[in-house]
Amino acid sequence: MNTSTGIVAVVVTAAVTVLIGAYGLRAARTTSDFYVASRTVTPWWNASAIGGEYLSAASFLGVAGLVLAYGTDMLWFPVGYTAGYLMLLVLVAAPLRRSGAYTLPDFAEARLESMAARRAASILVVTIGWLYLLPQFQAAGLTLRTVTGAPQWAGPAVVAAVVLVSVLGGGMRSITFVQAFQYWLKLTALALPVVFVLLAWQSDGRPEVAPPEEPVFAEATTVEVTIDVTVDVPMGVVVEADGVVDDAAVSGELPLDRGDHDVEAGTVLEFPAGARIPHASNLEPMTGQAWALPLTAGGDHPLYATYSLIIALFFGTMGLPHVLVRFYTNPDGRAARRTTLAVLGLLGLFYVLPGVYGALGRLYTPELLLTGRTDAVVLVLPGRLVDGVLGETLSALVTAGAFAAFLSTSSGLTVSVAGVLSQDLLRGRVRNPVAGFRLGAALALLVPIGLALSSPFLGIADVVGLAFAVAASSFCPLLLLGIWWRRLTWPGAVAGLLAGGGTSTVAVAFTILGGPPDGWVGALLAQPAAWTMPLAFVVMIVVSLGTQQHTAPGVNRTMVRLHTPENLDLNRGDWDPEDRWRT
Repeated sequence: MNTSTGIVAVVVTAAVTVLIGAYGLRAARTTSDFYVASRTVTPWWNASAIGGEYLSAASFLGVAGLVLAYGTDMLWFPVGYTAGYLMLLVLVAAPLRRSGAYTLPDFAEARLESMAARRAASILVVTIGWLYLLPQFQAAGLTLRTVTGAPQWAGPAVVAAVVLVSVLGGGMRSITFVQAFQYWLKLTALALPVVFVLLAWQSDGRPEVAPPEEPVFAEATTVEVTIDVTVDVPMGVVVEADGVVDDAAVSGELPLDRGDHDVEAGTVLEFPAGARIPHASNLEPMTGQAWALPLTAGGDHPLYATYSLIIALFFGTMGLPHVLVRFYTNPDGRAARRTTLAVLGLLGLFYVLPGVYGALGRLYTPELLLTGRTDAVVLVLPGRLVDGVLGETLSALVTAGAFAAFLSTSSGLTVSVAGVLSQDLLRGRVRNPVAGFRLGAALALLVPIGLALSSPFLGIADVVGLAFAVAASSFCPLLLLGIWWRRLTWPGAVAGLLAGGGTSTVAVAFTILGGPPDGWVGALLAQPAAWTMPLAFVVMIVVSLGTQQHTAPGVNRTMVRLHTPENLDLNRGDWDPEDRWRT
Protein backbone atom coordinates (compact mmCIF):
# COMPACT_ATOMS: atom_id res chain seq x y z
CA MET A 1 0.00 0.00 0.00
CA ASN A 2 1.16 3.51 -0.80
CA THR A 3 2.58 5.22 2.30
CA SER A 4 0.51 8.37 1.83
CA THR A 5 -2.68 6.30 1.57
CA GLY A 6 -1.90 4.60 4.86
CA ILE A 7 -1.20 7.92 6.57
CA VAL A 8 -4.49 9.34 5.27
CA ALA A 9 -6.40 6.32 6.60
CA VAL A 10 -4.87 6.69 10.06
CA VAL A 11 -5.37 10.47 10.18
CA VAL A 12 -9.00 10.28 9.04
CA THR A 13 -9.82 7.55 11.58
CA ALA A 14 -8.20 9.53 14.38
CA ALA A 15 -9.92 12.77 13.33
CA VAL A 16 -13.38 11.19 13.15
CA THR A 17 -12.81 9.58 16.54
CA VAL A 18 -11.90 12.93 18.09
CA LEU A 19 -14.88 14.68 16.47
CA ILE A 20 -17.35 12.09 17.71
CA GLY A 21 -15.72 12.28 21.13
CA ALA A 22 -16.17 16.06 21.05
CA TYR A 23 -19.86 15.54 20.38
CA GLY A 24 -19.97 13.31 23.46
CA LEU A 25 -18.25 16.06 25.44
CA ARG A 26 -21.22 18.36 24.80
CA ALA A 27 -23.51 15.71 26.31
CA ALA A 28 -21.28 14.94 29.33
CA ARG A 29 -22.29 17.41 32.02
CA THR A 30 -22.24 15.44 35.28
CA THR A 31 -20.04 12.97 37.14
CA SER A 32 -22.54 10.24 36.29
CA ASP A 33 -22.10 11.08 32.60
CA PHE A 34 -18.35 10.55 32.92
CA TYR A 35 -18.59 7.25 34.78
CA VAL A 36 -21.73 5.47 33.49
CA ALA A 37 -23.26 7.78 30.83
CA SER A 38 -26.03 8.49 33.39
CA ARG A 39 -27.25 4.88 32.87
CA THR A 40 -29.40 5.89 29.90
CA VAL A 41 -27.75 3.95 27.04
CA THR A 42 -30.26 1.88 25.04
CA PRO A 43 -29.59 -1.85 24.42
CA TRP A 44 -28.84 -1.54 20.68
CA TRP A 45 -26.60 1.48 21.09
CA ASN A 46 -24.84 -0.17 24.01
CA ALA A 47 -24.43 -3.45 22.07
CA SER A 48 -22.73 -1.58 19.23
CA ALA A 49 -20.43 0.13 21.74
CA ILE A 50 -19.61 -3.20 23.43
CA GLY A 51 -18.86 -4.72 20.03
CA GLY A 52 -16.64 -1.75 19.28
CA GLU A 53 -14.51 -2.09 22.39
CA TYR A 54 -14.55 -5.91 22.55
CA LEU A 55 -13.34 -6.41 18.96
CA SER A 56 -9.76 -5.54 19.74
CA ALA A 57 -6.50 -6.00 17.88
CA ALA A 58 -6.75 -9.70 18.79
CA SER A 59 -10.02 -9.96 16.87
CA PHE A 60 -9.20 -7.71 13.93
CA LEU A 61 -5.59 -8.83 13.32
CA GLY A 62 -4.64 -11.58 15.75
CA VAL A 63 -7.18 -14.27 14.86
CA ALA A 64 -6.31 -14.09 11.16
CA GLY A 65 -2.59 -14.25 12.00
CA LEU A 66 -3.07 -17.31 14.20
CA VAL A 67 -5.13 -19.09 11.53
CA LEU A 68 -2.45 -18.31 8.95
CA ALA A 69 0.25 -19.90 11.10
CA TYR A 70 -1.51 -22.63 13.06
CA GLY A 71 -4.68 -23.48 11.19
CA THR A 72 -8.15 -24.55 12.25
CA ASP A 73 -7.30 -25.05 15.93
CA MET A 74 -7.17 -21.27 16.21
CA LEU A 75 -10.85 -20.92 15.33
CA TRP A 76 -11.49 -21.59 19.02
CA PHE A 77 -10.51 -17.96 19.61
CA PRO A 78 -13.50 -16.41 17.78
CA VAL A 79 -15.79 -19.15 19.07
CA GLY A 80 -14.66 -18.53 22.64
CA TYR A 81 -14.81 -14.75 22.33
CA THR A 82 -18.45 -15.03 21.26
CA ALA A 83 -19.54 -17.85 23.58
CA GLY A 84 -18.28 -15.89 26.57
CA TYR A 85 -21.20 -13.53 26.10
CA LEU A 86 -23.60 -16.45 26.33
CA MET A 87 -22.21 -17.16 29.80
CA LEU A 88 -22.66 -13.49 30.63
CA LEU A 89 -26.25 -13.54 29.38
CA VAL A 90 -27.26 -16.55 31.45
CA LEU A 91 -25.37 -16.00 34.70
CA VAL A 92 -24.22 -12.44 35.23
CA ALA A 93 -25.71 -9.66 33.08
CA ALA A 94 -28.95 -8.79 34.87
CA PRO A 95 -27.84 -9.33 38.50
CA LEU A 96 -24.68 -7.35 37.90
CA ARG A 97 -26.65 -4.39 36.56
CA ARG A 98 -29.09 -4.62 39.47
CA SER A 99 -26.16 -4.37 41.87
CA GLY A 100 -25.94 -0.69 40.93
CA ALA A 101 -22.13 -0.79 41.14
CA TYR A 102 -19.87 0.90 38.62
CA THR A 103 -16.66 -1.13 38.79
CA LEU A 104 -15.76 -4.66 39.86
CA PRO A 105 -14.19 -3.32 43.10
CA ASP A 106 -17.51 -1.55 43.76
CA PHE A 107 -19.31 -4.89 43.39
CA ALA A 108 -16.81 -6.68 45.64
CA GLU A 109 -17.20 -4.07 48.39
CA ALA A 110 -20.98 -3.92 48.12
CA ARG A 111 -21.51 -7.68 48.10
CA LEU A 112 -18.90 -8.58 50.76
CA GLU A 113 -18.91 -5.29 52.72
CA SER A 114 -15.12 -5.38 52.90
CA MET A 115 -12.43 -2.92 51.90
CA ALA A 116 -9.91 -5.78 51.71
CA ALA A 117 -11.99 -7.42 48.98
CA ARG A 118 -12.21 -4.10 47.20
CA ARG A 119 -8.45 -3.58 47.26
CA ALA A 120 -7.75 -7.10 45.95
CA ALA A 121 -10.26 -6.59 43.13
CA SER A 122 -8.73 -3.20 42.29
CA ILE A 123 -5.24 -4.68 41.90
CA LEU A 124 -6.57 -7.37 39.54
CA VAL A 125 -8.59 -4.89 37.47
CA VAL A 126 -5.47 -2.84 36.84
CA THR A 127 -3.41 -5.97 36.11
CA ILE A 128 -5.90 -7.30 33.55
CA GLY A 129 -6.36 -3.87 32.01
CA TRP A 130 -2.64 -3.37 31.52
CA LEU A 131 -2.19 -6.90 30.18
CA TYR A 132 -4.99 -6.31 27.67
CA LEU A 133 -3.65 -2.90 26.65
CA LEU A 134 -0.17 -4.28 25.90
CA PRO A 135 -1.10 -6.08 22.63
CA GLN A 136 -3.25 -3.12 21.52
CA PHE A 137 -0.21 -0.83 21.55
CA GLN A 138 2.09 -3.45 20.03
CA ALA A 139 -0.42 -4.03 17.24
CA ALA A 140 -0.70 -0.29 16.66
CA GLY A 141 3.08 -0.15 16.20
CA LEU A 142 2.96 -3.11 13.81
CA THR A 143 0.16 -1.56 11.75
CA LEU A 144 1.70 1.87 11.42
CA ARG A 145 5.07 0.35 10.55
CA THR A 146 3.50 -1.96 7.96
CA VAL A 147 1.52 0.71 6.13
CA THR A 148 3.78 3.76 6.53
CA GLY A 149 7.23 2.56 7.58
CA ALA A 150 7.03 4.63 10.77
CA PRO A 151 9.14 3.58 13.80
CA GLN A 152 7.65 1.08 16.25
CA TRP A 153 6.95 3.71 18.93
CA ALA A 154 4.77 5.84 16.63
CA GLY A 155 1.74 3.54 16.75
CA PRO A 156 1.43 3.46 20.56
CA ALA A 157 1.99 7.22 20.70
CA VAL A 158 -0.78 7.97 18.20
CA VAL A 159 -3.27 5.61 19.84
CA ALA A 160 -2.53 6.93 23.34
CA ALA A 161 -2.93 10.55 22.22
CA VAL A 162 -6.30 9.97 20.53
CA VAL A 163 -7.59 7.84 23.42
CA LEU A 164 -6.65 10.51 25.94
CA VAL A 165 -8.43 13.20 23.96
CA SER A 166 -11.60 11.10 23.78
CA VAL A 167 -11.57 9.86 27.36
CA LEU A 168 -10.50 13.11 28.98
CA GLY A 169 -13.12 14.98 27.05
CA GLY A 170 -16.36 13.19 27.83
CA GLY A 171 -15.68 10.00 29.77
CA MET A 172 -18.13 7.14 29.29
CA ARG A 173 -20.69 9.30 27.48
CA SER A 174 -18.13 10.28 24.86
CA ILE A 175 -16.63 6.78 24.54
CA THR A 176 -20.06 5.23 23.97
CA PHE A 177 -20.59 7.29 20.82
CA VAL A 178 -17.04 6.61 19.63
CA GLN A 179 -17.14 2.85 20.14
CA ALA A 180 -20.54 2.37 18.52
CA PHE A 181 -19.24 4.09 15.38
CA GLN A 182 -16.04 2.06 15.47
CA TYR A 183 -17.84 -1.30 15.56
CA TRP A 184 -19.55 -0.60 12.25
CA LEU A 185 -16.33 0.78 10.78
CA LYS A 186 -14.47 -2.42 11.74
CA LEU A 187 -17.19 -4.65 10.34
CA THR A 188 -17.20 -2.74 7.05
CA ALA A 189 -13.40 -2.70 6.93
CA LEU A 190 -13.29 -6.51 6.98
CA ALA A 191 -16.50 -7.38 5.13
CA LEU A 192 -16.06 -5.20 2.03
CA PRO A 193 -12.48 -6.21 1.14
CA VAL A 194 -13.17 -9.90 1.77
CA VAL A 195 -15.69 -9.88 -1.08
CA PHE A 196 -12.99 -8.80 -3.56
CA VAL A 197 -10.42 -11.14 -2.00
CA LEU A 198 -12.74 -14.12 -2.48
CA LEU A 199 -13.48 -13.07 -6.06
CA ALA A 200 -9.73 -12.92 -6.76
CA TRP A 201 -9.25 -16.38 -5.22
CA GLN A 202 -12.08 -17.77 -7.36
CA SER A 203 -10.66 -16.24 -10.53
CA ASP A 204 -7.32 -17.86 -9.64
CA GLY A 205 -8.95 -21.28 -9.89
CA ARG A 206 -9.68 -21.66 -6.16
CA PRO A 207 -6.35 -23.26 -5.23
CA GLU A 208 -6.25 -25.54 -2.20
CA VAL A 209 -5.49 -23.65 1.00
CA ALA A 210 -3.73 -26.54 2.80
CA PRO A 211 -1.98 -28.75 0.23
CA PRO A 212 -0.37 -31.92 1.65
CA GLU A 213 3.16 -30.89 0.70
CA GLU A 214 5.33 -28.38 2.57
CA PRO A 215 4.61 -24.72 1.67
CA VAL A 216 6.81 -23.19 -1.04
CA PHE A 217 7.06 -19.84 -2.82
CA ALA A 218 4.88 -20.22 -5.92
CA GLU A 219 6.96 -17.62 -7.74
CA ALA A 220 10.11 -15.61 -7.17
CA THR A 221 9.35 -13.56 -4.07
CA THR A 222 11.07 -10.54 -2.52
CA VAL A 223 10.75 -10.13 1.25
CA GLU A 224 11.75 -6.99 3.16
CA VAL A 225 12.55 -7.68 6.81
CA THR A 226 11.31 -4.76 8.93
CA ILE A 227 12.64 -5.85 12.35
CA ASP A 228 15.55 -8.01 13.52
CA VAL A 229 14.52 -11.66 13.24
CA THR A 230 16.06 -15.12 13.49
CA VAL A 231 14.89 -17.23 10.55
CA ASP A 232 14.70 -21.03 10.52
CA VAL A 233 15.54 -22.21 6.98
CA PRO A 234 14.05 -25.72 6.45
CA MET A 235 16.19 -26.54 3.39
CA GLY A 236 19.33 -24.97 1.94
CA VAL A 237 18.60 -22.29 -0.67
CA VAL A 238 20.46 -19.59 -2.62
CA VAL A 239 18.86 -16.13 -2.36
CA GLU A 240 19.58 -12.61 -3.55
CA ALA A 241 20.28 -10.55 -0.45
CA ASP A 242 20.90 -6.90 0.30
CA GLY A 243 21.53 -6.07 3.95
CA VAL A 244 22.99 -7.79 6.99
CA VAL A 245 22.68 -11.56 7.51
CA ASP A 246 24.46 -13.41 10.32
CA ASP A 247 26.27 -10.19 11.28
CA ALA A 248 27.82 -9.84 7.80
CA ALA A 249 26.93 -7.22 5.17
CA VAL A 250 25.81 -8.89 1.94
CA SER A 251 24.83 -7.69 -1.52
CA GLY A 252 24.16 -10.30 -4.17
CA GLU A 253 23.87 -14.08 -4.08
CA LEU A 254 23.85 -15.63 -0.62
CA PRO A 255 23.62 -19.37 0.15
CA LEU A 256 21.51 -20.02 3.25
CA ASP A 257 22.22 -23.40 4.82
CA ARG A 258 19.56 -25.30 6.70
CA GLY A 259 19.13 -23.95 10.24
CA ASP A 260 18.85 -20.57 11.98
CA HIS A 261 20.09 -17.31 10.46
CA ASP A 262 20.00 -13.83 12.00
CA VAL A 263 18.58 -11.18 9.66
CA GLU A 264 18.73 -7.51 10.57
CA ALA A 265 15.96 -4.97 9.95
CA GLY A 266 16.09 -3.39 6.50
CA THR A 267 17.48 -6.50 4.78
CA VAL A 268 15.84 -7.52 1.50
CA LEU A 269 15.81 -11.21 0.51
CA GLU A 270 14.67 -12.59 -2.86
CA PHE A 271 13.73 -16.28 -2.90
CA PRO A 272 13.48 -18.32 -6.12
CA ALA A 273 10.25 -19.98 -7.18
CA GLY A 274 9.77 -23.38 -5.58
CA ALA A 275 11.93 -22.62 -2.53
CA ARG A 276 10.65 -23.91 0.82
CA ILE A 277 9.28 -21.04 2.92
CA PRO A 278 11.41 -20.31 6.01
CA HIS A 279 9.77 -19.12 9.21
CA ALA A 280 10.73 -17.01 12.19
CA SER A 281 12.38 -19.22 14.81
CA ASN A 282 9.90 -18.12 17.51
CA LEU A 283 7.06 -19.27 15.25
CA GLU A 284 6.39 -22.97 14.62
CA PRO A 285 3.67 -22.93 11.95
CA MET A 286 1.66 -26.00 11.04
CA THR A 287 2.34 -27.41 7.58
CA GLY A 288 0.57 -29.70 5.16
CA GLN A 289 -2.64 -31.39 6.24
CA ALA A 290 -1.85 -30.75 9.91
CA TRP A 291 -2.81 -27.11 9.31
CA ALA A 292 -6.39 -28.18 8.54
CA LEU A 293 -6.73 -30.77 11.33
CA PRO A 294 -7.85 -30.07 14.92
CA LEU A 295 -5.74 -30.76 18.01
CA THR A 296 -2.43 -30.34 16.22
CA ALA A 297 -1.29 -26.87 17.29
CA GLY A 298 -1.03 -27.21 21.07
CA GLY A 299 2.63 -28.09 21.39
CA ASP A 300 3.47 -31.21 23.38
CA HIS A 301 -0.02 -31.49 24.88
CA PRO A 302 -2.55 -30.22 22.33
CA LEU A 303 -5.65 -31.65 24.02
CA TYR A 304 -4.89 -29.93 27.32
CA ALA A 305 -3.94 -26.67 25.57
CA THR A 306 -7.19 -26.63 23.61
CA TYR A 307 -9.46 -27.25 26.58
CA SER A 308 -7.59 -24.78 28.76
CA LEU A 309 -7.95 -22.14 26.06
CA ILE A 310 -11.67 -22.86 25.82
CA ILE A 311 -12.08 -22.45 29.59
CA ALA A 312 -10.16 -19.16 29.54
CA LEU A 313 -12.20 -17.69 26.69
CA PHE A 314 -15.63 -18.95 27.78
CA PHE A 315 -15.31 -17.85 31.40
CA GLY A 316 -12.80 -15.03 31.08
CA THR A 317 -15.26 -12.75 29.29
CA MET A 318 -17.31 -12.27 32.45
CA GLY A 319 -14.18 -11.11 34.25
CA LEU A 320 -13.03 -8.44 31.80
CA PRO A 321 -13.41 -5.06 33.53
CA HIS A 322 -13.89 -3.05 30.33
CA VAL A 323 -16.73 -5.38 29.30
CA LEU A 324 -18.51 -5.42 32.65
CA VAL A 325 -18.45 -1.64 33.07
CA ARG A 326 -20.70 -1.42 30.03
CA PHE A 327 -23.57 -3.14 31.83
CA TYR A 328 -23.71 -0.32 34.36
CA THR A 329 -24.67 2.08 31.57
CA ASN A 330 -27.94 0.22 30.90
CA PRO A 331 -31.10 1.55 32.57
CA ASP A 332 -31.90 -1.82 34.24
CA GLY A 333 -31.25 -5.57 34.26
CA ARG A 334 -33.68 -6.34 31.44
CA ALA A 335 -31.91 -3.86 29.21
CA ALA A 336 -28.60 -5.52 30.17
CA ARG A 337 -29.94 -8.88 28.98
CA ARG A 338 -31.19 -7.42 25.70
CA THR A 339 -27.81 -5.74 25.23
CA THR A 340 -25.99 -9.06 25.70
CA LEU A 341 -28.27 -10.82 23.23
CA ALA A 342 -27.63 -8.14 20.62
CA VAL A 343 -23.88 -8.39 21.24
CA LEU A 344 -23.98 -12.12 20.50
CA GLY A 345 -25.45 -11.38 17.08
CA LEU A 346 -22.98 -8.59 16.29
CA LEU A 347 -19.96 -10.67 17.33
CA GLY A 348 -21.13 -13.72 15.41
CA LEU A 349 -21.48 -11.58 12.29
CA PHE A 350 -17.97 -10.19 12.66
CA TYR A 351 -16.10 -13.37 13.53
CA VAL A 352 -16.99 -15.10 10.28
CA LEU A 353 -14.44 -12.86 8.54
CA PRO A 354 -10.95 -13.12 10.18
CA GLY A 355 -10.65 -16.83 9.45
CA VAL A 356 -11.10 -16.17 5.74
CA TYR A 357 -8.17 -13.75 5.75
CA GLY A 358 -6.00 -16.21 7.64
CA ALA A 359 -6.79 -19.12 5.31
CA LEU A 360 -6.16 -17.17 2.11
CA GLY A 361 -3.02 -15.68 3.64
CA ARG A 362 -1.52 -19.20 3.51
CA LEU A 363 -1.67 -18.94 -0.26
CA TYR A 364 -0.92 -15.31 -1.04
CA THR A 365 1.18 -13.90 1.84
CA PRO A 366 3.43 -16.81 2.93
CA GLU A 367 6.40 -14.49 3.47
CA LEU A 368 4.74 -13.34 6.70
CA LEU A 369 5.80 -16.68 8.20
CA LEU A 370 9.40 -15.68 7.47
CA THR A 371 9.20 -12.30 9.16
CA GLY A 372 7.06 -13.60 12.03
CA ARG A 373 4.53 -10.81 11.42
CA THR A 374 1.57 -13.07 10.63
CA ASP A 375 -0.74 -10.60 12.42
CA ALA A 376 -0.28 -8.26 9.43
CA VAL A 377 -2.09 -10.59 6.99
CA VAL A 378 -5.33 -8.57 7.17
CA LEU A 379 -3.41 -5.43 6.24
CA VAL A 380 -1.42 -6.99 3.40
CA LEU A 381 -3.86 -9.38 1.70
CA PRO A 382 -6.30 -6.95 -0.03
CA GLY A 383 -3.49 -5.01 -1.71
CA ARG A 384 -1.81 -8.26 -2.74
CA LEU A 385 -4.86 -9.61 -4.58
CA VAL A 386 -6.53 -6.44 -5.88
CA ASP A 387 -4.55 -4.09 -8.13
CA GLY A 388 -4.81 -0.38 -8.83
CA VAL A 389 -6.89 2.27 -7.14
CA LEU A 390 -9.39 -0.28 -5.82
CA GLY A 391 -6.64 -2.22 -4.07
CA GLU A 392 -5.28 0.97 -2.51
CA THR A 393 -8.76 1.93 -1.34
CA LEU A 394 -9.42 -1.48 0.22
CA SER A 395 -6.03 -1.43 1.95
CA ALA A 396 -6.80 2.03 3.34
CA LEU A 397 -10.17 0.79 4.58
CA VAL A 398 -8.58 -2.17 6.37
CA THR A 399 -5.97 0.13 7.92
CA ALA A 400 -8.73 2.43 9.17
CA GLY A 401 -10.54 -0.57 10.66
CA ALA A 402 -7.38 -1.75 12.38
CA PHE A 403 -6.82 1.63 13.99
CA ALA A 404 -10.46 1.76 15.01
CA ALA A 405 -9.87 -1.58 16.78
CA PHE A 406 -6.92 -0.23 18.74
CA LEU A 407 -8.70 3.01 19.60
CA SER A 408 -12.01 1.51 20.70
CA THR A 409 -10.58 -1.25 22.89
CA SER A 410 -7.91 1.02 24.36
CA SER A 411 -10.60 3.59 25.16
CA GLY A 412 -12.75 1.05 26.99
CA LEU A 413 -9.82 -0.34 28.94
CA THR A 414 -8.63 3.14 29.82
CA VAL A 415 -12.08 4.07 31.14
CA SER A 416 -12.30 0.92 33.30
CA VAL A 417 -8.76 1.20 34.71
CA ALA A 418 -9.13 4.96 35.19
CA GLY A 419 -12.32 4.42 37.15
CA VAL A 420 -10.55 2.08 39.55
CA LEU A 421 -7.46 4.28 39.89
CA SER A 422 -9.51 7.41 40.50
CA GLN A 423 -11.74 5.80 43.14
CA ASP A 424 -9.12 3.73 44.96
CA LEU A 425 -5.69 5.24 44.36
CA LEU A 426 -6.56 8.91 43.89
CA ARG A 427 -9.66 9.13 46.10
CA GLY A 428 -9.06 11.77 48.73
CA ARG A 429 -6.00 13.10 46.93
CA VAL A 430 -7.95 14.85 44.17
CA ARG A 431 -11.00 16.82 45.27
CA ASN A 432 -12.87 16.88 41.98
CA PRO A 433 -13.90 13.32 40.96
CA VAL A 434 -13.87 14.23 37.27
CA ALA A 435 -10.31 15.57 37.59
CA GLY A 436 -9.38 12.35 39.40
CA PHE A 437 -10.85 10.31 36.57
CA ARG A 438 -8.85 12.25 34.00
CA LEU A 439 -5.62 11.81 35.96
CA GLY A 440 -6.40 8.10 36.32
CA ALA A 441 -6.83 7.83 32.55
CA ALA A 442 -3.35 9.23 31.98
CA LEU A 443 -1.86 6.86 34.55
CA ALA A 444 -3.71 3.91 33.01
CA LEU A 445 -1.75 4.30 29.77
CA LEU A 446 1.79 4.80 31.06
CA VAL A 447 2.65 1.22 32.07
CA PRO A 448 1.28 -0.63 29.00
CA ILE A 449 2.99 1.85 26.66
CA GLY A 450 6.29 1.21 28.42
CA LEU A 451 5.77 -2.55 28.19
CA ALA A 452 4.79 -2.34 24.53
CA LEU A 453 7.99 -0.52 23.67
CA SER A 454 10.31 -2.70 25.77
CA SER A 455 8.89 -6.25 25.78
CA PRO A 456 9.28 -8.80 22.95
CA PHE A 457 6.50 -8.86 20.36
CA LEU A 458 4.21 -11.84 20.89
CA GLY A 459 1.15 -13.01 19.00
CA ILE A 460 -1.59 -10.44 19.63
CA ALA A 461 -4.34 -12.99 20.21
CA ASP A 462 -1.99 -15.08 22.38
CA VAL A 463 -1.43 -12.21 24.83
CA VAL A 464 -5.14 -11.37 24.92
CA GLY A 465 -5.84 -15.06 25.60
CA LEU A 466 -3.55 -14.83 28.61
CA ALA A 467 -5.52 -11.81 29.86
CA PHE A 468 -8.67 -13.93 29.55
CA ALA A 469 -6.97 -16.65 31.62
CA VAL A 470 -6.30 -14.20 34.48
CA ALA A 471 -9.88 -12.88 34.30
CA ALA A 472 -11.32 -16.42 34.32
CA SER A 473 -9.18 -17.32 37.34
CA SER A 474 -10.15 -14.31 39.43
CA PHE A 475 -13.33 -12.39 38.66
CA CYS A 476 -15.30 -15.27 37.20
CA PRO A 477 -15.33 -17.14 40.56
CA LEU A 478 -15.95 -13.88 42.43
CA LEU A 479 -18.96 -12.98 40.29
CA LEU A 480 -20.53 -16.43 40.11
CA LEU A 481 -20.17 -17.16 43.82
CA GLY A 482 -20.95 -13.57 44.81
CA ILE A 483 -24.16 -13.54 42.80
CA TRP A 484 -25.39 -17.11 43.36
CA TRP A 485 -23.94 -18.25 46.73
CA ARG A 486 -24.85 -16.26 49.81
CA ARG A 487 -22.21 -17.98 52.01
CA LEU A 488 -19.26 -16.36 50.24
CA THR A 489 -17.23 -14.32 52.76
CA TRP A 490 -14.63 -11.63 52.24
CA PRO A 491 -11.72 -13.79 53.50
CA GLY A 492 -12.79 -16.53 51.07
CA ALA A 493 -13.09 -14.07 48.18
CA VAL A 494 -9.71 -12.46 48.88
CA ALA A 495 -8.00 -15.85 49.27
CA GLY A 496 -9.53 -17.07 45.99
CA LEU A 497 -8.56 -13.89 44.13
CA LEU A 498 -5.00 -14.20 45.37
CA ALA A 499 -4.80 -17.93 44.62
CA GLY A 500 -6.38 -17.92 41.15
CA GLY A 501 -5.45 -14.42 40.03
CA GLY A 502 -1.97 -14.58 41.56
CA THR A 503 -0.96 -17.96 40.09
CA SER A 504 -2.36 -17.15 36.66
CA THR A 505 -0.59 -13.77 36.66
CA VAL A 506 2.73 -15.45 37.52
CA ALA A 507 2.19 -17.99 34.73
CA VAL A 508 1.36 -15.21 32.27
CA ALA A 509 4.41 -13.15 33.27
CA PHE A 510 6.65 -16.18 32.85
CA THR A 511 5.20 -16.90 29.42
CA ILE A 512 5.53 -13.31 28.18
CA LEU A 513 9.00 -12.59 29.55
CA GLY A 514 10.79 -15.92 29.22
CA GLY A 515 8.64 -18.29 27.23
CA PRO A 516 7.37 -21.58 28.72
CA PRO A 517 9.67 -24.62 28.85
CA ASP A 518 8.94 -27.91 27.13
CA GLY A 519 6.72 -30.65 28.51
CA TRP A 520 3.87 -30.46 30.96
CA VAL A 521 5.35 -27.54 32.90
CA GLY A 522 5.41 -25.45 29.74
CA ALA A 523 1.84 -26.43 28.80
CA LEU A 524 0.54 -25.57 32.28
CA LEU A 525 2.22 -22.16 32.22
CA ALA A 526 1.29 -21.28 28.63
CA GLN A 527 -2.41 -22.13 29.18
CA PRO A 528 -3.03 -21.86 32.94
CA ALA A 529 -6.83 -21.43 33.08
CA ALA A 530 -7.62 -25.17 33.29
CA TRP A 531 -5.97 -25.36 36.72
CA THR A 532 -5.96 -21.81 38.06
CA MET A 533 -9.73 -21.25 37.68
CA PRO A 534 -10.71 -24.44 39.59
CA LEU A 535 -8.10 -23.50 42.19
CA ALA A 536 -9.77 -20.13 42.73
CA PHE A 537 -13.23 -21.73 43.11
CA VAL A 538 -11.97 -24.33 45.59
CA VAL A 539 -10.07 -21.80 47.71
CA MET A 540 -13.03 -19.36 47.78
CA ILE A 541 -15.45 -22.09 48.85
CA VAL A 542 -13.22 -23.80 51.43
CA VAL A 543 -12.06 -20.57 53.08
CA SER A 544 -15.60 -19.15 53.07
CA LEU A 545 -16.98 -22.26 54.79
CA GLY A 546 -14.33 -21.86 57.46
CA THR A 547 -14.97 -18.12 58.01
CA GLN A 548 -18.76 -17.88 58.17
CA GLN A 549 -18.42 -15.38 61.02
CA HIS A 550 -17.28 -12.91 58.37
CA THR A 551 -20.43 -13.22 56.27
CA ALA A 552 -21.57 -9.74 55.23
CA PRO A 553 -24.25 -8.47 57.66
CA GLY A 554 -26.42 -7.21 54.82
CA VAL A 555 -26.03 -10.25 52.56
CA ASN A 556 -29.75 -11.09 52.53
CA ARG A 557 -30.66 -7.58 51.44
CA THR A 558 -27.94 -7.63 48.77
CA MET A 559 -29.04 -11.02 47.37
CA VAL A 560 -32.64 -9.81 47.15
CA ARG A 561 -31.41 -6.74 45.28
CA LEU A 562 -29.42 -8.84 42.81
CA HIS A 563 -32.22 -11.26 41.97
CA THR A 564 -35.42 -9.21 42.25
CA PRO A 565 -36.98 -8.34 38.85
CA GLU A 566 -37.19 -4.64 38.10
CA ASN A 567 -40.95 -4.67 37.75
CA LEU A 568 -41.19 -5.09 41.55
CA ASP A 569 -39.45 -1.71 41.85
CA LEU A 570 -37.11 -2.79 44.65
CA ASN A 571 -33.89 -1.77 42.92
CA ARG A 572 -33.77 1.97 43.24
CA GLY A 573 -30.29 2.33 44.76
CA ASP A 574 -27.29 2.96 42.58
CA TRP A 575 -23.61 3.37 43.17
CA ASP A 576 -22.68 7.01 43.19
CA PRO A 577 -19.02 7.65 42.26
CA GLU A 578 -19.00 10.56 44.71
CA ASP A 579 -20.15 8.61 47.77
CA ARG A 580 -21.15 5.09 48.87
CA TRP A 581 -24.38 3.11 48.65
CA ARG A 582 -27.60 4.97 48.84
CA THR A 583 -31.15 3.65 48.65
